[in-house]
Amino acid sequence: MDKLDRIFEMQRLLDEDIASRRHLDFTTEEWMQKEVLAMLSELSEVLDEVNFKWWKNKKPLDTAALQGELVDILHFFISMCIRAGLNAEGLFEGYVVKNKENFDRQYGRSEKKGYEVSDDNS
Repeated sequence: MDKLDRIFEMQRLLDEDIASRRHLDFTTEEWMQKEVLAMLSELSEVLDEVNFKWWKNKKPLDTAALQGELVDILHFFISMCIRAGLNAEGLFEGYVVKNKENFDRQYGRSEKKGYEVSDDNS
């Protein structure tokens, strides 16, 4: 079992435990809504870690706290993947396809136009 498969399995077990112990019974749609909101909350915590408030005095970057917030986001993201029927292999395969398309867009090799770099972008 590779690392991504392990992450998916660990998250599945955690989700099942939380739902069971807390007697949670939401539809897939409701779970997705809740997990999007949770991710937004975690993304906000990332912003707090990277001094986005230009009107405040900067604090030193706490790399450990930043990394912790990113892991929190991953928890909710993987939960969403599981609930949408996407496993580690499907996520990997989808990522590979989309990554190629994103490179193709940047180099003007995609049917989707408007991404390629031109002299106007400098």
